[in-house]
Amino acid sequence: MDEQIYQRTATGETSSRTQFWEGFVKGLPIMVASAPFGLLFGALAIDNGFTVGEAVFMSASIFGGASQMVGIELFGHNVPAWLIVFSIFAVNFRHVLYSAAVGRRIGHFKPLQGLLSYFLLTDPQYAETEKRAESGKPVTFIWYLGVATPIYVMWVLEAWIGGLFGNLISDPHALGIDMLLPIYFLGLVMGFRKRDNWGPIVIASGVVSIIAYKTIGSPWHVSIGALAGILVAVIVAKPEKAQGKD
Repeated sequence: MDEQIYQRTATGETSSRTQFWEGFVKGLPIMVASAPFGLLFGALAIDNGFTVGEAVFMSASIFGGASQMVGIELFGHNVPAWLIVFSIFAVNFRHVLYSAAVGRRIGHFKPLQGLLSYFLLTDPQYAETEKRAESGKPVTFIWYLGVATPIYVMWVLEAWIGGLFGNLISDPHALGIDMLLPIYFLGLVMGFRKRDNWGPIVIASGVVSIIAYKTIGSPWHVSIGALAGILVAVIVAKPEKAQGKD
């Protein structure tokens, strides 16, 4: 009996380690793609009067590239606090949609695990979670944490490096490294191309996002484009066939 318990325990531990490293591998390309932006944030934070410690703390506590960029532009410029909060909310409104969708995948997590998971929720984290769920593999907390660990740790470390040596990457456009993240996101979108009505939804979201960018401006175009895609998805969705009926 003791031997059987040991074997089950050993198998469970091995399974947990395997799941973590499976997630970790998924997080590595995200970590590489986001590196230039993490470094750039650190450099810009110093240019805007932040200390290296403050830049690192901001990356560790907010963990949102676009929100942090907005924050460093507004802090210290006599901008009302409510406007800073509202601007950051506008940038990250899409995360309301992400959390609503990913909630059905992680509803079995314990309360504290759920809170941490929502804090670590990013665009690619959401996409990887959806892809894993659709593949039939279990979305466990240890796997989820495996994906997020290299991204989060390196994001905070990059803020520190960027704060110290940011002048070395002051113009990422000249090197073309700013294209890494858009290319990665394009790959994520293409990963869902087998879904029903993928084409119309992507086209509608992209077109509306471009129009919103030209007329309303950033960052609202991101959320408006997402809402347009959701609206098209609702319109073209096929009703599920009743189970057990001819």
